[in-house]
Parts: sequence; C-alpha cells; structure tokens
Amino acid sequence: MRKPNLPEPTEAELAIRDVLWDQGPTTVRAVHGERIDKRKTGFTTILKLLQLMHEKGLVRRDERSRSHVYQPRMGREQTQRPLVGDLRQRAFGGSARELVGQALVVGQVSKAELAEIGRLLKGRSNEKG
Repeated sequence: MRKPNLPEPTEAELAIRDVLWDQGPTTVRAVHGERIDKRKTGFTTILKLLQLMHEKGLVRRDERSRSHVYQPRMGREQTQRPLVGDLRQRAFGGSARELVGQALVVGQVSKAELAEIGRLLKGRSNEKG
C-alpha cells in the first residue's frame, strides 16, 4: 500500500524513476543520457526534477561524492499498485475485468505477453481454489 505521506508521482517523475529502477542508483547525468521523453529534456530540468522528487520523498540522494547519486525510495511494484488501484476505482468502477479488457484492446499485445497473462490468471485462479 502507498504510504499516505508520499505524493503520487507525476508523469515526468515516473519516467525518471523508470530509469532509476532499470539502472539502479545513478547520477543526474546518467538519467539525462537516457532521454526520458521524446523531447530533448535539458540536464538542468532533470536535475531540478530530481531535486523536487527528493524534497517530496520520492527518491533518496547520496551526497557523499561530487555527483549526487539518486535512487527511488519505493520499488516499481510499490509505486504501480496504488496507481492501478486508483485507476481501477475511478475509471472502471472497481472492475478488474473492465481494466484488463481495456488494457488488452489499447495497443499491441505480443503472444509472449498474452502467454504470461494467461499464466498469471491461472495462478490467480489456483490461489482462489
């Protein structure tokens, strides 16, 4: 569950945290090198976003070296679950079927993803009995 004192991340903050989740603790320069969006986001913009994320408590900052190293305060799943739960309630009236149905319709789903979804569903139904 999301800690009540942590704010929901913005789209730009999630893009930055994707880089941090994928790379592990890293510097502003490394995040900037990933080009987190299709526009050219400047180094100072990334720096400012990471500073704001640190102030909000969304990332930790190691200041022991000249280049500060940032890492997410929460893991990917800890961040995604409350966001999906909120979306499920607000947009789909709490219906998991509607949420999953729309997720499958909106864009390409590979055979590998469908197979994995099938395994997840089978595992979930086995849990329920």
